[in-house]
Amino acid sequence: MVVQAQGQLKKRLKKSTNMEKITIRQAVPEDASFIAQVVCTAIASEEGLRSYCGEEYEKVITQIAATEGTQYSYENTLIAAVDGQPAGGIVAYDGAQLHPLRSKTWDIIEQQTGKRPCIADETAAGECYIDSLAVMPAFRNKGIAKALILALSEKVANIGIDYVGLLVDEDNEKGQALYKSVGFTYINDSEFLGHKMYHLQRKTTK
Repeated sequence: MVVQAQGQLKKRLKKSTNMEKITIRQAVPEDASFIAQVVCTAIASEEGLRSYCGEEYEKVITQIAATEGTQYSYENTLIAAVDGQPAGGIVAYDGAQLHPLRSKTWDIIEQQTGKRPCIADETAAGECYIDSLAVMPAFRNKGIAKALILALSEKVANIGIDYVGLLVDEDNEKGQALYKSVGFTYINDSEFLGHKMYHLQRKTTK
């Protein structure tokens, strides 16, 4: 699937700089290494990544991204490209599928590290959960994160999920401002990998 910044999405983004030049597409297996960069950038903690996936965390996440039926699978990822160059990505999945997706993800981690992670659920049925969202440094401040969120929201609405949800660090004021600017609202407090988080949701739109 290719989602370009046109039609209804383009109308919403026309006030942003150069949004017409951004192309958003469904990821493919060959994007696995870039998806790993997106996930690592989103987690933004080498200590957390090593604790979760071992010393070769980027290699492990690349394998996960290339595998169907995992949390970080290319199937669950949209890629934003500028002039054909990958610039950012959003990894998201149906919260109702967390456990089967996580089980296969953890199988790979256990195979590679000898340890199986133990993490509390970060989502549940009733929302499409944004697991990872990141834009590469050279492409920031161009509205790409907003474009990815809006494209995902439209995609999710078409398959009958009413809400998009995510967790944001309570100290990440810039991230909170971004999400609120595209319609996310506070739901409750949460925690992930030892960090206090806010659970936010956005109503999807067709």
